[in-house]
Amino acid sequence: MYLRPSGQKLVRLQTKEKGSITVFLSLSIMIILSLVLALYQGARTSAVRMKTECVADIAMNSVLAEYSRQLYEQYGLLMVDSSYGSGSHNVLNTQEHLKNYVQKNFDRSLYGGAINAQTMTAMYCKDARLTGYSLATDNDGEPLERQILAYMAAEPVGELVSEALGNVGSLQGSGLDTTDVDEMAAANQELIDSIKLPKIKKEDGTEETIAVGNPADVVNSQRGISILGLAIRDRSRISMARINPSLYASGRQLRSGTGLRQNVGISAGDKVLLDEYYFEKCSRYGDELDKSVLKYQMEYLTFGQSSDYGNLEKMAQTLFFWREASNYIYLMGCGPKLQEAEAVAAALSAVALCPELKEPIKYSIIFAWSFAESISDLRILFEGGRVPLLKSDSTWNLGLLEMFDFRGHLQKTDCGEGLYYKDYLRIKALLTPEKEKLTRMMDIMEMDIRATEGNGSFQIDDCVDVMRAEIVVGTRFGYEAQIERVFGYEE
Repeated sequence: MYLRPSGQKLVRLQTKEKGSITVFLSLSIMIILSLVLALYQGARTSAVRMKTECVADIAMNSVLAEYSRQLYEQYGLLMVDSSYGSGSHNVLNTQEHLKNYVQKNFDRSLYGGAINAQTMTAMYCKDARLTGYSLATDNDGEPLERQILAYMAAEPVGELVSEALGNVGSLQGSGLDTTDVDEMAAANQELIDSIKLPKIKKEDGTEETIAVGNPADVVNSQRGISILGLAIRDRSRISMARINPSLYASGRQLRSGTGLRQNVGISAGDKVLLDEYYFEKCSRYGDELDKSVLKYQMEYLTFGQSSDYGNLEKMAQTLFFWREASNYIYLMGCGPKLQEAEAVAAALSAVALCPELKEPIKYSIIFAWSFAESISDLRILFEGGRVPLLKSDSTWNLGLLEMFDFRGHLQKTDCGEGLYYKDYLRIKALLTPEKEKLTRMMDIMEMDIRATEGNGSFQIDDCVDVMRAEIVVGTRFGYEAQIERVFGYEE
């Protein structure tokens, strides 16, 4: 700064300026910038963690959204077919799908890629792997069983359980499942054969054994004929479909998961619900489904034979065993019918001059009568009619004379009360071990789903129910985030 007063020399004046404020501001700005950068870094770290959690949830849900459509549409079950119709039976396929979904949530859009836009996180999928999973077939099918019960949760249980278990109780309480009438009839016939009949002399001096002429022999001799052949006269109505069991779940070594769930057991009500599900989804004799490979699926669940004919024959034999026991019990408690049988036996033993034959012949007639009435019952059931578990005078069909011609006699088409074929089948199904039915249900699912387009190699032990995943996310800033998630359709 210069001053130049009038008439004097130019004089230079110097002033001293302080810089303390500038230093203070510089230091403050450095601290503020450090704080801002620290906050920014913290925000970025938090954003990475938050986005990792969001992406993990989205990716897991996306994998679960790829559930088998056919398994859901036909059976109402939600599971991921890890083969995805490719024929490659490996859960690593699902792991690759998971990894792909995680990465897609980090990829830039087409526009972002075109302008090389960057984000504050710059994340990518470093790794995504399944560390645990449960398959439908684990623990003897426990995940499948659990999903079926969840599907049936809305069904009314009380009346259903009461009726089904009541029928089983009545059958077992009456001894219909333990009374072997065929065995008793065979023992009685042995007794008759062991009795020596008297001989008479003919005019020519030779001796001839007196023939008893027991009319019940005509009926009893037919015990060796196929029960199904006697019960269904038109055999063309019977399905001849058959399968190769080794191609399905029950006939091969099944893959297993890591067991994310533990079996807690099921109640009696749950067993009835499972059977109700089977009846809802499966066909049976008299209610066949066009889509099914085996037409008598419920009979297959119950008996496990490789053909429709074999399963229906087993059911016919079971029905006959129960019905013959029931009819025998009725006859033994029916005085008038016992008197009819005793009168015939008395006459025959008198003609044969062998009074000790009276009781065996009486029982022979009773066994034959039970046999004939039982075949009549089976015909009614296979025609769609009703037959009660225990007979009464009003529901009995064949008289004594009609019994001798039971195959040609015009039977009733309905007893007017009692159980239908499906009700007897339900009883037998309830008496069948639960795990056997569940395994055979897996076979049914595989049969029918393989018949649909794109599912020719479907296997139930490829189906994932619950999965646990570990996802590792990296960033271009050098640090990473890791998260573990467990997802399933019932979580």
